[in-house]
Amino acid sequence: MSLRIVPVSFATACAFVAEHHRHHEPPRGHKFSIGVARGEQLVGVAIVGRPVSRVIDAEGTTLEVIRSATDGTRNANSKLYGAARQVAFGLGYDRLITYTQEGESGASLRAAGYRVLASRPPRRGWDTPSRARSPRGTESIARTLWETAPTSPGSGEGDR
Repeated sequence: MSLRIVPVSFATACAFVAEHHRHHEPPRGHKFSIGVARGEQLVGVAIVGRPVSRVIDAEGTTLEVIRSATDGTRNANSKLYGAARQVAFGLGYDRLITYTQEGESGASLRAAGYRVLASRPPRRGWDTPSRARSPRGTESIARTLWETAPTSPGSGEGDR
């Protein structure tokens, strides 16, 4: 049975992330969420929202895949990243970003047309004296920033 993109509510996407994501809890908000199904079975979700980085968010033309989770179904993540790309550009955004943690290969991102933009060093976390926050277990882990953008006209790569 082949994979197909399906609409999902934010609540459904968050429930799936809570059950299947390896290291993050569901986010607090989104611009849109999409799912991937095999037959009638939901096998993955992607939640896309405003960039976590205030600097990138200030640009106003970038979205971030803030969560992607699957049940392990082969090619589900690539399908989600590709669909998220199409939806973001269809909504008029110029760029879509996401992060992987050290030790994650990014194979599904490369398959969906994303490229490495930068390596980010480990950070201490989000807790600061002025705004106390609970540890999330993702502190002190290096990250890779990925991006995808519409192909430029005449590049030979076709439309978005």
